[in-house]
Amino acid sequence: MLYLLVKSLHIIFVIAWMAGLLILPRYKLHQMNSQPGEVLFETMMAASSKLRRIILTPAIILSWVFGLSMIAMNQSLLSFGWLHAKLFLILGLTGFHGYIVAMGRKIDLGETPISLNRLKLLNELPFLIMIGVVFLVTLKPA
Repeated sequence: MLYLLVKSLHIIFVIAWMAGLLILPRYKLHQMNSQPGEVLFETMMAASSKLRRIILTPAIILSWVFGLSMIAMNQSLLSFGWLHAKLFLILGLTGFHGYIVAMGRKIDLGETPISLNRLKLLNELPFLIMIGVVFLVTLKPA
């Protein structure tokens, strides 16, 4: 029963994390389409700051805590290749999280660290990684 509670909490916080990762680049796109001091720029900067503070940071931490807790509760999971592949993808997603937050801070300073088109493409990356993770966890290939 405890394991299923931890698993449920893991899923809930992964959903929150993914939602945040999908919306943050969109906020930054809107921000980059305006100039520092303009209403849109300041609104998107404030919204992205709240998103990071209220959703993204707690969600990534709790996703990792509950995910690692499941492994600690059922260490036999470590013998499965699908879990290794999932962890590899999640490490990549964690790196993307750090990258997009750091890039967002540069945008907040009025810099243009990335082109709009590249940011639009990067906005799809978390979704693609999530597809891979869902298939790994559901199908559990050998």
